[in-house]
Amino acid sequence: MQRFSLIALAGHALGRHRAWTPLWRKPAPRPRYAVVIVGGGGHGLATAYYLAKEHGITDVAVLDKGPIGLGNTGRNTTIVRSNYLRSDSARLYEHSLRLWEGLSAELNFNLMLSRRGVLNLAHNLADIREGRRRVNANRRHGIDAEWLDPAALARFCPILNVSDTARHPILGATLQRRGGVARHDAVAWGYARAADARGVDIVEDCEVTAIRTANGRVTGVETSRGAIAADKVAITAAGHNSVVAAMAGLRLPLQSHPLQALVSEPLKPVLDCVVMSNAVHVYVSQSDKGELVVGAGIDAFNSYAQRGSFPVIEAQSAALLELFPIFSRVRMMRSWAGIVDVSPDASPIIGKLPVEGLYLNGGWGTGGFKATPGAGHVFAHTIARDEPHPLAAPFALGRFASGALIDEHSAAAVAH
Repeated sequence: MQRFSLIALAGHALGRHRAWTPLWRKPAPRPRYAVVIVGGGGHGLATAYYLAKEHGITDVAVLDKGPIGLGNTGRNTTIVRSNYLRSDSARLYEHSLRLWEGLSAELNFNLMLSRRGVLNLAHNLADIREGRRRVNANRRHGIDAEWLDPAALARFCPILNVSDTARHPILGATLQRRGGVARHDAVAWGYARAADARGVDIVEDCEVTAIRTANGRVTGVETSRGAIAADKVAITAAGHNSVVAAMAGLRLPLQSHPLQALVSEPLKPVLDCVVMSNAVHVYVSQSDKGELVVGAGIDAFNSYAQRGSFPVIEAQSAALLELFPIFSRVRMMRSWAGIVDVSPDASPIIGKLPVEGLYLNGGWGTGGFKATPGAGHVFAHTIARDEPHPLAAPFALGRFASGALIDEHSAAAVAH
């Protein structure tokens, strides 16, 4: 009887699903667009949405080599925060966080933003000095930031091991209460639906194989579904930005690395904040489904592999148990990797490239997901007006020639 009920329930569910209206159209690519965006992740979709909404540019195609949401947008640990050290970074990430806070209402799509607080742990004197410095810098820019001593930390996150006999004693932590997590696939779906509703073509399974130029200016792209002419081409291909830019004869100061993560079996609610530790290279939160979402630092080697490796899993699991001994009997369910492109100063590159009509939004390293709405907003401004948004101006490619770097290696921490 129970087996029959389950089969009937499954059949009913599948039948109903076939009648659902798709969130966005599945158009064939047209021969020409005003703007072609290479990369259909969160940044590319957000850029298309803001081009249409803020600048009235709807003759836009977003091209992705696979289905929407299967790249880095669906391969991260979903952490959202703005507590970066440098003034230029803090302003950009805070702009993004403020957009996050109203984004579900704007897109009319539940992004499941959970502002549960983000802790960055300090394990030594250098960590304490850096943490306090960052708290003061954040407050100066109107960004919420607090310093917690071990006693306050124990009250905020009771399951954290703050014993002074630990291998890496916890001496305090920074806290951004507005930080938290959001649902990564919902971000892609929400922006895709909203951009599509404004007339943007989202073309999946359409790999860009070449960028066409003439007389120093971009003229379009070659794809697996034919040639597409364009007045402007914007690259938002995450870990593959260097590969795409090379199609136009450009060499970018970026290196691509795998960034691994894993999830545990589901647990009852036990961890209601995000905990990050640079010293022991781990960060963890608990999803709404009960899984522990655990990340580590980037792999040291360059690669485009979207898979985990046991040595990294072993190291991040050991670090997790150092902070949370109560998780010692929890079983891992699956692991994966995304591909991050890292610039020399751990800050993004946003702006025009040396080829006229070609633009780049990349090099976010481990900070890409949290920057999704802000990056899309300022990048759309840059493309539409052919000049940098004031928040994006410091992140131009030319800073690597001038030496005006924005060093965020410390605030970027281990990852998202």
